[in-house]
Amino acid sequence: MSQLPVIVGFGGINPAGRASFHHAYRRLVLDKLDSQTREETLIGLATLTGLASYDNGHYLNNAGEQLSASALCEAIADQVLANTLIRRIDQERFDVEAVMFNAPAKMALNDDGIRFTLRKRQMPNQIPANWQVTESTPGQFDICVAGEMDVIFPDTKEAQVKAAGQLPSGFQPGTLYQSRNHPRNLQMTVFGASDALRSSGIPFEQIAARVAPDQIAVYASNSIGQLDDLGFGGLTKYAALGKRTTSKQMPLGYAQMPADFINAYVLGSVGTTGGALGACATFLYNLRSGVNDIRSGRRKVVLVGGSDAPVTPEIIEGFRAMGALAEDKDLKALDGVASLSDEHYRRACRPFGENCGFTMGESSQFVLLMSDDLALEMGAEIHGAVPEVFVNADGHKKSISAPGIGNYITLGKAASLIQGMLGEESLRQRSFVQAHGTSTPQNRVTESHVINETAKAFGIGNWPVAAVKCYLGHSQGTAGGDQLTTSLGTWAYGYIPGILTTPAFASDVHQSNLLLSNQHLEVGREGMDAVLLNSKGFGGNNASAPVLAPHITRQMLLKRHGAEAMQAYDRRRELVNAAALQYDQEATKGLARPIYLYDHNVLAGEDLKISADQISLPGYENPVELKVKNPFSDMC
Repeated sequence: MSQLPVIVGFGGINPAGRASFHHAYRRLVLDKLDSQTREETLIGLATLTGLASYDNGHYLNNAGEQLSASALCEAIADQVLANTLIRRIDQERFDVEAVMFNAPAKMALNDDGIRFTLRKRQMPNQIPANWQVTESTPGQFDICVAGEMDVIFPDTKEAQVKAAGQLPSGFQPGTLYQSRNHPRNLQMTVFGASDALRSSGIPFEQIAARVAPDQIAVYASNSIGQLDDLGFGGLTKYAALGKRTTSKQMPLGYAQMPADFINAYVLGSVGTTGGALGACATFLYNLRSGVNDIRSGRRKVVLVGGSDAPVTPEIIEGFRAMGALAEDKDLKALDGVASLSDEHYRRACRPFGENCGFTMGESSQFVLLMSDDLALEMGAEIHGAVPEVFVNADGHKKSISAPGIGNYITLGKAASLIQGMLGEESLRQRSFVQAHGTSTPQNRVTESHVINETAKAFGIGNWPVAAVKCYLGHSQGTAGGDQLTTSLGTWAYGYIPGILTTPAFASDVHQSNLLLSNQHLEVGREGMDAVLLNSKGFGGNNASAPVLAPHITRQMLLKRHGAEAMQAYDRRRELVNAAALQYDQEATKGLARPIYLYDHNVLAGEDLKISADQISLPGYENPVELKVKNPFSDMC
């Protein structure tokens, strides 16, 4: 009997804000919320970004003035909205008017030597011995060099792509704990994993005490590693810029480092760990590992996630050079304008509409999975279930970055599983698709064909399709996590977010059997039984994951465990939900801090008690059993 992997916690951070308790989802459908929920959402974003704080029972604005919650909300609402979702790239990320590049020059000796002027940002860290430097004006230096030289001077130019889905302006995850020069991506990981764990309402120590240490797993990664200056980005360019390479840039750049950080500094886990890579499908690849582990019974608890921080000049330039991004010049042509306003940048990503490329985004998203029996035993709130994740490649390809046929297989299998589990009517009338929806002209045609043909094959006449990248941008390997955590909000508030940035859907989009909407779709909290998450990645990496609604999951658990067990579960769940709600309130007020356990309970081999049957670890309630059943008894 397979264990059902159920979602008992989720969290993270993306351009819409904190994921736990549906805060990020609520930002997407803000105009559909009641006044109290809208107020909580805006205040949570204000405290997250430093526009407000909470002290001694009162909210304060950033000038230190005491305000009521409603007055504060009214004062900061416009700024909060402007500082979230896709927008012009903030100065705190980088200056889009002055992106660094290297301009080569050859200078020859004259009677006075070589003379030139450099601005402060162009000066190398180590001044060559044959340079005579005089600061002529503040921030500007006159240089005289004896001899001939070939040089590359750093200079700046205007960026050709100026929009991205960035974390809310002012949010700095590294200030919430001792970040010790961690790359931005790993700072986001610590915040996101902590948010997911604490959203469950059960301290992880209590969870770990119920299972053996090796019945816990962490699967988390990103698609391209940490490429800012504190990771691989600095490693590959510092030497050429005359800067010192540090001992941290190499190890902290690896793409599996989100899992490593969680094990070492958040959970203290000695269980299974890993990080799958699958381009834009990376999150779903990691989800597949967790789902398979729980279904097989090998693990009871799995933290699955991803974290990508690709809003850097170098990464954006790389994707722009591929022709993949929405450049300013093309956005101007689409809208028929000579210059782009903030509102134009807000609408840069237009899935399934007339579009010109995707928009980069950053995000860190995590979900906590448990086996169904452990979730009931612990009284964990169950937000849904993931019965399977399907992955298929494209076969032979001409271009490694072009889409192929694998996605037809993954989405078809996902639809078939929903039909087999819940019936034809449920699939046809009460399911929706969370599309990859990148906003490229190629994707709008190819993915719409995949979804439309699948709908035809299964007799679905009007399949609702969402595409949250229109709000968040494309967070690369973590995009599937954005799709998952925002989809959970539909069952809490009853709306499928519309594709609001797309004024009209393109004529070449296949939609005979689809429901594409640029308005929010009201479906009710139990109107949808399942969502099918879809990811299409460069290189032929395709994944589709069916996710079951919480009301459907409960029906399944009732059938397996019985009414008496569910009643006992509900009693335990009340206490757990109270603890979870307390965390949400603390986080909304800006008082919560990430879990970060540096140099905590570090063990060496001498600390272990080892026998032929088990290994006991100090600080872990249960031992690791060493007895492994022979899987090849018929051969040995």
